Amino acid sequence: MQTIYENAMKTIIMIPTYKEADNIEDLICEVLSISDDVGVVVVDDDSPDGTAKIVKEMKESEWGDRIHLIVRKGERGRGSAGIAGFKYALKVGPEISAIGEMDADFSHDPKYLKVFLKEIEKYDIVVGSRAIAGGGEEGRSLARRAITTFAALYIEFVSGIEVKDPTSGYRLFRREVVEAMNLDDMISTGPSIVQEMLYRQLGAGFTYTEVPIIFSDRRAGEAKFNWKIGVAGLFMMLKFRMKYGKVKREN
Repeated sequence: MQTIYENAMKTIIMIPTYKEADNIEDLICEVLSISDDVGVVVVDDDSPDGTAKIVKEMKESEWGDRIHLIVRKGERGRGSAGIAGFKYALKVGPEISAIGEMDADFSHDPKYLKVFLKEIEKYDIVVGSRAIAGGGEEGRSLARRAITTFAALYIEFVSGIEVKDPTSGYRLFRREVVEAMNLDDMISTGPSIVQEMLYRQLGAGFTYTEVPIIFSDRRAGEAKFNWKIGVAGLFMMLKFRMKYGKVKREN
């Protein structure tokens, strides 16, 4: 099988973007500085601010073979972008042993990837968690923090998922975890893809651990979350419950 990369790599981080021109260059530089064995695939929904143009220019740098870009012109949405990125990552080649995801706005600090890479040697899934000892949030309102806490309790009640921070989109998976998911059968088109992936992965019996992170408000650009998105995510959990059942707890 011919691979996209000529040099061997072990991890690729999927970064979905829309109007992240103020953040993307610095973020990619920090991610690639973690290890020579880490690359990125940026999935951009045809941002009007030139996000994709910046990534294309970076591909001409010394890091070019570690940077990949998908520009989607006819489709938008966090869910479908994530699926496109995961599919691409699997096609990079058999040398990719882990696939991660993170936001492009620096709410997910790349420094935690060092810990993720150590933990993925012992677990199938690593979740960056605000809700365990050592984790937390900075620069966010009390209301937003309350929403996050409520969402976690609601998700556990509906699904049986016991992950303390199930809405975290900062995660790393072993390759076989992503391969086991039928990505074409996912029903999420928005941010609820984070919960749907976790729902199916834990339902399939994969192991996980949570790593404490400090979640910071975005460094630059416009926030994408709104009340409509939040409410839609709650309703999607009910759809997941009907489609997948409830995650069984281990005795």
